[in-house]
Amino acid sequence: MSARDFEPREGEWEVFAELPGDPMMWVLIFSELAVFGLLLGAFSVARAVDPSGFADGQKLLDPGLAGLNTLVLVTSGWAAARGVLAAREGRRADCRRWLSLGIALGAAFVAIKLSEYCGEVASGAGLETSTFFTLYFLLTGFHLLHVVLGMTILAVVLRGADPHAVETGTSFWHMVDLVWVLIFPIVYLVR
Repeated sequence: MSARDFEPREGEWEVFAELPGDPMMWVLIFSELAVFGLLLGAFSVARAVDPSGFADGQKLLDPGLAGLNTLVLVTSGWAAARGVLAAREGRRADCRRWLSLGIALGAAFVAIKLSEYCGEVASGAGLETSTFFTLYFLLTGFHLLHVVLGMTILAVVLRGADPHAVETGTSFWHMVDLVWVLIFPIVYLVR
């Protein structure tokens, strides 16, 4: 089997026709969104079952750092989008600069999140502290792994700055942004 065997033929995968990048990336994105949706749903149901336990857990979180991380990650998505535009216009050096900025902001997100984790652990929070922290670390840790994977994907596609590859890689990166924009209010703000 070759890569060509997985390319859509005329009439196939019409649902993906208008999406940027490779259709197989969108299969991955939709499956990842389903997993994150299930995790966020489980978090919300658990909060409904134990509102006081979740309120106590939220008191140990730092919504200021999480808000800063939201700004960092959304800005990285903007930089990646600028990289796509530059790639489409054939400005490879500009594409590489924009994607490098997106990766650097992704690294800043990781550093801020790890700093936040250190503060929470120092306050006595851990995976087995409560249902809140089990779900919190599972959800945010899974997202953090996706940030690292997204940074890796961006690093791979920036080398050639091929418009199709850049669109494919940044599609994944935007999924990572979207998921955090959902995690932030559900975990940190909703009481």
